[in-house]
Amino acid sequence: MSLLGLVLTIFVGSVLAAGISRLGRLHSAWLSGAVVIAALFQLWPMMASVADGVIIIQRVAWIPAVGLDLVFRLDGLGLLFALLILGIGLLIILYARYYLSERDCMGRFYAYLLLFMGAMLGIVLSENIIQLLIFWELTSLSSFLLISYWQERSDARNGARMALAVTGAGGLAMLGGFVLLGEIVGSYELSVILQSGHIIRDHPQHLTVLILILLGAFTKSAQFPFHFWLPNAMSAPTPVSAYLHSATMVKAGVFLLARFFPALSQSPEWSWLVGGAGLITLLIGAIFALFKHDLKGLLAYSTISHLGLITLLFGIGTPLAAVAGVFHIINHAIFKASLFMAAGIIDHETGSRDMRQLNGMWKYMPHTALLAMVAAGAMAGVPLLNGFLSKEMFFAEAVSAATHLKLGWWLPTLVTVAGIFAFAYSFRFIHDVFFNGEPIDLPKTPHEPPRWMKVPVEMLVALCLLVGILPTLTVEPLLRIAASGVLQTPPPEFDLAIWHGFSPALWMSIIALLGGALIYSVREPLFRFHDRTLLPYLKASRVFDVVQDTLFALARTITRLTDIGSLQRMLAWFVASALVLGITGFVAGGAPLRGTADALPLDGVSLVAALVLIAAAIGTVVLHRRRLISLTVMGAVGLIVALIFIKFSAPDLAMTQLSVEIVTIVLLLLALYYLPQQQAPESSWLRRGRDLGLAATAGGGAALLSWAVLTRPFDSISDYFLANSVSGGGGTNVVNVILVDFRGFDTLGEITVLALAALGIYAMLERLELVGPDTDRRGRPWSLDIHPTIMASLTRLLLPLALLVSLFILLRGHNLPGGGFIAGLVTAVALITLYLANGVRWTRARLPANMHPVIAAGLLLATLTGLGSWLFGYPFLTSTFTHVHWPVVGDFELASAILFDLGVYLAVVGATLLILIFIGMLHSSDASTRSPREEAP
Repeated sequence: MSLLGLVLTIFVGSVLAAGISRLGRLHSAWLSGAVVIAALFQLWPMMASVADGVIIIQRVAWIPAVGLDLVFRLDGLGLLFALLILGIGLLIILYARYYLSERDCMGRFYAYLLLFMGAMLGIVLSENIIQLLIFWELTSLSSFLLISYWQERSDARNGARMALAVTGAGGLAMLGGFVLLGEIVGSYELSVILQSGHIIRDHPQHLTVLILILLGAFTKSAQFPFHFWLPNAMSAPTPVSAYLHSATMVKAGVFLLARFFPALSQSPEWSWLVGGAGLITLLIGAIFALFKHDLKGLLAYSTISHLGLITLLFGIGTPLAAVAGVFHIINHAIFKASLFMAAGIIDHETGSRDMRQLNGMWKYMPHTALLAMVAAGAMAGVPLLNGFLSKEMFFAEAVSAATHLKLGWWLPTLVTVAGIFAFAYSFRFIHDVFFNGEPIDLPKTPHEPPRWMKVPVEMLVALCLLVGILPTLTVEPLLRIAASGVLQTPPPEFDLAIWHGFSPALWMSIIALLGGALIYSVREPLFRFHDRTLLPYLKASRVFDVVQDTLFALARTITRLTDIGSLQRMLAWFVASALVLGITGFVAGGAPLRGTADALPLDGVSLVAALVLIAAAIGTVVLHRRRLISLTVMGAVGLIVALIFIKFSAPDLAMTQLSVEIVTIVLLLLALYYLPQQQAPESSWLRRGRDLGLAATAGGGAALLSWAVLTRPFDSISDYFLANSVSGGGGTNVVNVILVDFRGFDTLGEITVLALAALGIYAMLERLELVGPDTDRRGRPWSLDIHPTIMASLTRLLLPLALLVSLFILLRGHNLPGGGFIAGLVTAVALITLYLANGVRWTRARLPANMHPVIAAGLLLATLTGLGSWLFGYPFLTSTFTHVHWPVVGDFELASAILFDLGVYLAVVGATLLILIFIGMLHSSDASTRSPREEAP
């Protein structure tokens, strides 16, 4: 099975979930569940090989010329996280189906959720670290969408922005670390990096690399001092919180620590940075959790604390500590997902998450209460539950590290303090919510939720019990597989027995339980002390707010200096900066302005063309008030540029230039209709002189730079394309072969940008109401002949011919001047002329006005052409060709690039028409609504 197919299954499901919701509210939930089950079935056949110690690496060629491939890796660590992501994700999908209200858009929710899931799978299954980083950033974007799902709430928007800012900044730092790491090792693939730990540790940039990568991990997993964003993300729907805290997002940071453990650990810098951050986070998370009155707030800080526990274990740096860290990742995912879903049930059925109101829920929700109490016991580390086992391993490793590193008893003491507060906030969760009297002023009357809403919680709580009672039969095999993936060697021996005798770890657990009970018994004075004395000083988000406000103030200051509503002022800053940089480059390099290459001889035709260009430029400036004339003069500039392309043997560029010129002229003519008929008075001579100086500086600087570049010799890559156009691309038109084959990836990006631009313009014009003038500036009314008969008749006759010409240009483009872009512009010009000449109503009755499906079809066809090459084991967008003999026709070339070119054609037609038709519809609707009296001659 393909790991790429597994990830793509989730991403495709995300798109389908958004669309299928139109058929019914619950369709997206069923589809999402089916997509995740399909992904699990794809993962299942590979599990046996990974269990036997095989590391599965699958490579899909992407852009081999620059060394970019899609490479996926499945080892024990990747398998563990993939199972957590898919397994818990499936339970979240079921839970969310009952949690979301009738007002919530399920299609949008499940689309975001599957996008998030696919991004996390991409992280844990990536072999290439740059590919990993791309998925890493995608988790930040998708989590932003999920956290801000309730967009109407300010706390959701603010929490999402904070999460995106913090984790995005960490991702940028990690990018620098990955680039340095790849340069040090000589490869960006984990198979090489994980075996190069000694090279990395001995390199002078080792500390820089370590800090940059840890910044990415710490921001994502909310480690000190970046822990503040996670509680602010609790405004997300509870299914999102449950997924984010248990199997995704915040687990990405500790996954990164586990993934790079063989390469970056075993150094003092690793121990102090990772271990120190983990210890501080463990303590502050546990302490802060006790004082939170909001259920999800308490669970959020407990997540921070447990993530600190896992980070501390990896920071200790021993193989057994790494095993304990992996074990707690498993246990924490299980009990934290169940706790968040239980908290969501309580909120859903009572209307409140405030523990000062939620009292005595055992009486009203006994089933939910029992489930939540078991999960909270696992979080506290109560014996016979899964959390107890990994907590015992943690305590044992803390004692061992203190002995090995000669730290005395301060490390075991501090982790015991964290254990005390962990028991205290867990006991508070149980007692204050389910006992402690009667509920106070709840918005709803409490009751049990729908049956299937509790099933995910029941399954996870059952795992808490099974792992806690039968660890060797349930979790030990998976733990050994995952630990071997972390260490890249067989893990050391460990024992998951429930009873190990009266060890220091057991005494630490007993002290934690007794101390937690004591802390909870004196909670009231502690709450008062916290609220009155400590609370104003413990808001770490204040630092973020100060930094954010400072940046905004600096941005406003710079904006006030540069942007005062004057285009000339902004251009002056831009031109001056470019001029300074350009002069600095020449002066610092000591190079002469003119190169050594000889200039081409000046002929009469070129001189005339240059003079026409100069005259047209001056004419445009002088005649700018006479709009139609100035627009005609601008068209002359485009015509001369096309002739220049022809002179230098570039017919494709000339045809493109002419087509673009026609489309631009039509667009400007349509826009001129709505511009004010009277312009502002001319500027003073002083301002004209300033503008003249600015224009001369910009033009002169561009001319000098062009002169410096064109007079320098260079090695052209054209010889390569000329030599390989026929043999490699199957076409004699080198320009078209470059566009659809050699640089097809660029072309795909360009038509995507074109489509996005068209959709953006459509969005801006969709509800725009413009009123065109009834008369010109001289008072003459517009003609009654809105659609001239001669023009309407001619366009109907010429349309088939124009479409035939565009089809001819499209089909011959691979061997002769032409191609999809030019053909698309020709078709667009023909159709828009038909619209304008005959009116929108007449044309829409015969041709569709909705160009969105055309754009989508073009992008989809171009992308599928690229993906099709993967089916045959070739890099993305690799084209192929063959020659066939047809009766009568004779020899005929068939090239896969024609499908890509057809996609370009459709995208260009759709995007161009979407823009022009919409503006044309404004004209038509404006004119068609006038009465004959209003249109009197």
